[in-house]
Amino acid sequence: MNKSDIKKHRRSKWSMVGKDPYSIPLEQIDLSHPGIWQANEYLPFLKRLRDEDPVHFCSNSAVGPYWSIMKYKDIMEVDTSPNIYSSEPTIGIVDTFEEFTLPSFIAMDPPKHDEQRRIAQPVVAPANLKNLEVTIRERACKILDKLPLGEEIDWVEMVSIELTTQMLAVLFDFPFEDRKKLTYWSDMTTAIPNRGGVADSQEQRWGAIEECLEYFQRLWDVRINQSPGFDLISMLAHGEATRNMPPKEFLGNLLLLIVGGNDTTRNSITGGVVALNENPEEYEKLRRNTGLIGNMVSEIIRWQTPLAYMRRTATQDTELRDKKIRAGDKVIMWYASGNRDEEMLERPDDFWIDRPNARQHLSFGFGIHRCMGNRLAEMQLRILWEEIMKRFDCIETLAEPERVYSSFVKGYTKLPVVLHGT
Repeated sequence: MNKSDIKKHRRSKWSMVGKDPYSIPLEQIDLSHPGIWQANEYLPFLKRLRDEDPVHFCSNSAVGPYWSIMKYKDIMEVDTSPNIYSSEPTIGIVDTFEEFTLPSFIAMDPPKHDEQRRIAQPVVAPANLKNLEVTIRERACKILDKLPLGEEIDWVEMVSIELTTQMLAVLFDFPFEDRKKLTYWSDMTTAIPNRGGVADSQEQRWGAIEECLEYFQRLWDVRINQSPGFDLISMLAHGEATRNMPPKEFLGNLLLLIVGGNDTTRNSITGGVVALNENPEEYEKLRRNTGLIGNMVSEIIRWQTPLAYMRRTATQDTELRDKKIRAGDKVIMWYASGNRDEEMLERPDDFWIDRPNARQHLSFGFGIHRCMGNRLAEMQLRILWEEIMKRFDCIETLAEPERVYSSFVKGYTKLPVVLHGT
């Protein structure tokens, strides 16, 4: 984030950028504004709320009033109580206009959620993951072998985006030459217009999303008349619970699968490089023992927390930590805070590649909405780091990463690095 961006965000009456979280009234803390996330200033705000007001009500923000759930066990309670905290109509903090609200199974409650999720689940079942492992390794090797030593490159563009985009193309059986469209559509789906990102306007954003629907509709029309294949489009086209979806629901599920398969893994790939450079003793530990890669992958996903939150909506009056939550209230589970909860985690602010019980993080969610592709994400990261450590002694960062303007996607737009051979 450059100085002009920081000044711009400071001028916004909603922004927390540059503010001391301990010098402003507790009730004025607003985690929804993207500025503190892009400026990497969010952690002290999360800590203060965890310590002083772990079920926090923000009554006045640009996105309206909402509750923030800050601690691990409280997040677990909300995430595993779909009868009280609904995923409908949206998992985002913004109440979108109806024309921009796209149904998808992540924003549905049972039984419809269960029926639709079941259709796509086989693509990430253990048997198929075993088949995909060879493909992932081949593609990771090709990407890494093309990287120059001793020259500045952008890790986000050349590795994180490229590997995850290629994997998405495999999962959808998407034309490989057009695979960059998947990245573009994913970025447009989560973009906040007019903030220096990919979308200059809401109209441009919606145009890209409509282009996505048109492209996938053509693929659907071909595959519905073919024998069922083992790709996500074929599964949706032939699945009993999904084959008669209206266009908006088809589009919503497509975008869910694109973003879910792109943003989370991609930003964890970059986050791992950032974390190791910020903690050189852990990088040295990894060099001495590459057998720690599997555990390190889980620690990267915890440390990065690629999606900062998920939203639920209360369906009835209820209480949490003696706070009265009313039916219809927005309830935001801040996974990025739960993953730093001192009551549940030893040394939660440390990046610790041999952390005991590293998989017990919140980044994938819990309950019926636990991330469907969590094992695939872990496998991609594991394979990539296995191949990285065969080739490079160090991936050295040259500057602070540039981060996404979002309080939802905790991601990166650029990370300049130089590679040093083994």
